[in-house]
Amino acid sequence: MTETIQPPAPAAFIGLGVMGAAMAANLAKAGYALTVSNRSRGKAAALEAGGARWAGTPAEAVRGAAFVALCLPDTPDVEAVLFGPEGLAKGVAPGTVVVDFSTISAAAAAGFAARLAAETGAILLDSPVSGGPKGALDGTLTCMVGGDEAAFLRAEPCFRAMGKTLTHLGPAGAGQVCKSANQLIVATTMLAVAEALALGAKAGLDGEKMRQALRGGSAASFVMENHAARMLSGNFAPGFRAELMRKDLRLSATAMRDHGVFAPATALTAQMLEAVVASGRGGLDSASVGALVAELSGVPRDR
Repeated sequence: MTETIQPPAPAAFIGLGVMGAAMAANLAKAGYALTVSNRSRGKAAALEAGGARWAGTPAEAVRGAAFVALCLPDTPDVEAVLFGPEGLAKGVAPGTVVVDFSTISAAAAAGFAARLAAETGAILLDSPVSGGPKGALDGTLTCMVGGDEAAFLRAEPCFRAMGKTLTHLGPAGAGQVCKSANQLIVATTMLAVAEALALGAKAGLDGEKMRQALRGGSAASFVMENHAARMLSGNFAPGFRAELMRKDLRLSATAMRDHGVFAPATALTAQMLEAVVASGRGGLDSASVGALVAELSGVPRDR
């Protein structure tokens, strides 16, 4: 049986956005010999100061790595890092476990896994995550994994450096299908909460008292706990940007179509995220759907 990938094994992390930088830091904290790469080197400064090695290209970053992680914005970004002119396919060794923590198309994830295996012998797992920036910082992310189960088990110590709830769901692309379901549930709940708070405001209820009441019953949820508070305070500094949630709901809609699911909630929520971005809120937190609903409902700005 192949041994698990334990520290101080060499690891590479590509994509150092809000999520990726925190995840890479936890991988380094767990003792892995880390090499990092990103489009802009500035985002790697803190990791380099902590001992990580910088690589100018994905191909350079993955040479000698037993474990490789990606955390990128969208499907084309993942394809470029995997198969571009200086992509990791140019440097990765056979048998290397490559984990894509991005949220991308499930069909593309399955295709990328097959192509990488055929061209390099490396194993690509799709593992989109849930838990947001705080989960990334705390190392408590939920990882939804698709791909070869033996490779997942071999890389489990690496996953545990970054996540708390790890679930292998099936073949390549399965993790992305589950993430599409996750984002649908979160975004649809956010829309319902936005409408509920607008109703309370129009009826003259105190918003925070209403939220406290709803938190104590069957309507309690992560969205009610966190996003509703953002909606009431008007604090939409980005944790997870609305433009990224729009991208994820587009993926959810595609997955529903591909699998022949009757999905009215997906269609409605996806259209609302389009409206949020079109209203100029794409760079704000996705909870800004609450501001759009309030605006369209005629809720005074001071409510």
